[in-house]
Amino acid sequence: MKINTLRSILLTTIFFLPNILLAQKADLKSRIESITKQIDGVKGVAIMDLQSKEMTILNAEHKFPMLSSFKFPIAMAVLDQVDKGKLTLTQKYHLTKEDVQLKTHSPIRDKYPAGNVDLTIADLLTNMVSLSDNIACDILFKLAGGTKPVQDYVHSLGVKDIAIVANEEQMGQDWNVQYTNWCKPGAMLQLLDIFYKGKNLSKTSHDFLSKIMIDGPTGLNRIKGQLPKDAVVAHKTGTSGTNDKGVMAAVNDVGIVKMPNGKSFAIVLFISNSTADLKATELVMAQVSKAAYDHYAAK
Repeated sequence: MKINTLRSILLTTIFFLPNILLAQKADLKSRIESITKQIDGVKGVAIMDLQSKEMTILNAEHKFPMLSSFKFPIAMAVLDQVDKGKLTLTQKYHLTKEDVQLKTHSPIRDKYPAGNVDLTIADLLTNMVSLSDNIACDILFKLAGGTKPVQDYVHSLGVKDIAIVANEEQMGQDWNVQYTNWCKPGAMLQLLDIFYKGKNLSKTSHDFLSKIMIDGPTGLNRIKGQLPKDAVVAHKTGTSGTNDKGVMAAVNDVGIVKMPNGKSFAIVLFISNSTADLKATELVMAQVSKAAYDHYAAK
């Protein structure tokens, strides 16, 4: 009798568990769809449980402009060249007056308005990723050989639905150029998963990039906005300007969240062509991130 009862329990569990998991995934997607309806524009969301590989994706086929979130794959490509001995983190670059002429976001230029200082590649990477410095980004493009080697590196990882073809200076010259650096949500999710596995960069390079993604002070109201203080978030933001019609090309945040229970999930938040103000957009992003956090905390 006991054996038959145990067999019945096991069969019931085997039958219902997949359905329960599918229902939970559907509930998360439904919750995200509801949250993102609060603002206009095109909303791209991709979330992956980095242990089970369960995924939830909204607007999977849309090509979203990355803006500064493309600095995450740029950093990976530069560090790959470091691992191959083509560059070194201690290698110095002499910042010239010409380098700092670009009118763009640049804490480096603000600190060294006349240039004339030596910066290491580690300095440039830290400024590019943590502080989203656009001048540091274009210098690193130059040191890496341009946009093509960076894009080729990302494609070599098997991440195909992404284009990196313009630098910051080019994006600043024409509103439409920023749309040429695009990514589908699932492709960025794939890249985050590759980075999380830690197999395509040396441990030193992986740990360095993780640290500067965690330490960055930008976008604190996006992925991190409503998460508990003990959640560790390694992320990279991207933000466009607003055109004369009040449209923002992009408000983005992509990253990896490590939860106190040891679980981790990757999350991609792309908001494109919205007329919502930045505060409202970031609130939606924070709510989506919290919904994902609560979903995985409950499992």
